[in-house]
Amino acid sequence: MPTRPKAKVLNHPVMARRMRDKAPRARARGHAAREASDVDSLRRWLDEKGIKKVKVGAVDVDGVWRGKYISLEKFLSAAKGGLGFCDVVFGWDLSDDLLDNTEVTGWHTGYPDTHAKVDLSTGRVIPWEPDTAAFLLDFENKDGTPFEASPRQLLQKLATRARSLGYLPRFGAEYEFFIFKEQPQSLKDKGYQGLTPLTPGMFGYSWLRTSLNAPLVHAIIDGCNEFGLGIEGFHTETGPGVFEAAIRYDDIEKSADKAALFKTVVKEICARHGVTACFMAKVNAKLPGCSGHVHQSLWDLDGERNLFHDAKAPNGMSKLLRHYIGGQVALMPELTALYWPTINSYKRSVENTWAPTTVTWGLENRTTAIRVIGENAKAMRLEYRQLGADMNAYIGMAASLAAGLWGIENEVEPPPPCDANAYAKSDAPPLPRSLKDAVELLKNSERARELLGDGFVDHFVRTREWEVRQYERAVTNWELERYLELI
Repeated sequence: MPTRPKAKVLNHPVMARRMRDKAPRARARGHAAREASDVDSLRRWLDEKGIKKVKVGAVDVDGVWRGKYISLEKFLSAAKGGLGFCDVVFGWDLSDDLLDNTEVTGWHTGYPDTHAKVDLSTGRVIPWEPDTAAFLLDFENKDGTPFEASPRQLLQKLATRARSLGYLPRFGAEYEFFIFKEQPQSLKDKGYQGLTPLTPGMFGYSWLRTSLNAPLVHAIIDGCNEFGLGIEGFHTETGPGVFEAAIRYDDIEKSADKAALFKTVVKEICARHGVTACFMAKVNAKLPGCSGHVHQSLWDLDGERNLFHDAKAPNGMSKLLRHYIGGQVALMPELTALYWPTINSYKRSVENTWAPTTVTWGLENRTTAIRVIGENAKAMRLEYRQLGADMNAYIGMAASLAAGLWGIENEVEPPPPCDANAYAKSDAPPLPRSLKDAVELLKNSERARELLGDGFVDHFVRTREWEVRQYERAVTNWELERYLELI
C-alpha cells in the first residue's frame, strides 16, 4: 500500500472523540461537558490558524455548492448545535427557478429552514482566502434522520452499507474541463458563442502548453493540494484549452468531498486569473466531450488488502470484482440518469470520441463504459468511464457503488469482456440517448428505489423531469440557424 501525502485538512480531535464515545443520552451532564471541551478545542484551532470567518456549504442535486459566510460566534454555536439553512436549495434548479413538482419543499411547505449540522472533520483553511475556514454541512429531518434528498447523505448511506458487508470502498475521480479567456459578463455578452479558449489547437499531453500557462496551472495544482484535494496528475487534453486533473484516491466519503470541491476550487482560482473553467459534458459538437471518470476498488476493512485482486484468477480479477462489474453492467441503463444528469450529458456519448455509447466492459479498453486496469494487488481497479465532468460526484459514486454491491450480493456474472472496438459491438445494449428516456428508466426502476431509497429517487426524478420540460420549451440556436430563413 503506497504512502499517502498528508493533505492540509483539519481532522479535528472533536470528531475522533465523538466517534469513540457511544454513551447514551442519559449521560446528559457528561455530554454537555464534552461539547464544551470540543468547542474550546475548535476555538483554539481557529485562533491558531488566524481564522476570522467561516464558509459553510453543501451540494445540491445539480452538484452546485450552496453556502454562506458566517461569523466565528455563529459558527461555534453551529458546531455545537447545528444551524438552520433554507431548504429552497432543494426546491430550485441551476438558475434558481423554483421547481413546480417537488414534494420535499415548495410553496406548499413555505420553504422553511431545515436543520443542518456541521461536519467538523471537513474543516479546511481556504488558501486564497487565508483568514477563512470552510466546513461542509449535512441536512437533517426534524427527527434527526438524514434528509433523503441530500446527495452527500446518499453517498454516506451507501458507504456505510459497503462497510457493513465487510468492504472499504476506495474511489478516485479525474476531470476534464475547458478553460476560456472569458469572465461571467463576457460569456453573457457573447451569448455563450465564439468563446476564446485559453490555448489554441489540439494538443494533448502538451509539455509546452502547460508551461506557457504555468502561473495558472501551478495556482490550480498548488491551490488544490493546499486545500487538501491531492492532485496526482495534471495535463492538457485533446482540444483547445482542455485540461485534465486526477485526484488521488481515498476512502469513498473523502473522495466524493474532494471531487465535488475540486470543481468549485478550479472555478474560483480561474476567476482570480480572469478566465472561466467549464465542466459541461460537451461544449462543442466538433470536439470530444469532458469526462469525469471514477476509479473504484473495494478493500478489506483494515485497508490492507485489495479485494478486487486474486493472483490465481484470470487477469488477476477476483470473483468479487467480476460480480461487482456484473451488477454495474446489469443496472447501467436504468441508473444512467444519475450518471448523465443534464440534457447536455447525452451529447458526449458519440462514437469514436472516447465516451461510451453501449453497455460494455473490457480490460484496458477505453472504448467501453467500464475499463479494468492493472493485474496486481496495488493497481487492480476499475474505471467507470460513463461518468462525465457534469456529474454530481456524490450521486455518481453512490449509484455506481450501489450497483456493484448489488452485483456482489446477487453473484451477477458479467457478459464476456469486449476486447475490440466497443463502438462496433453490435450485440451490446445501447445506453439511453436522452435525459427524457433515462429518467423514465430510473423512474420505473424497482432496483434503484431499493438500493438508493424511494425518497431520493423520487426527488431526483422530479428534478430531472423539470429539466427535460425546460429544454422541450426552449428554442435553440440550432433551430434558429436551420429554420428561421429557409423553412
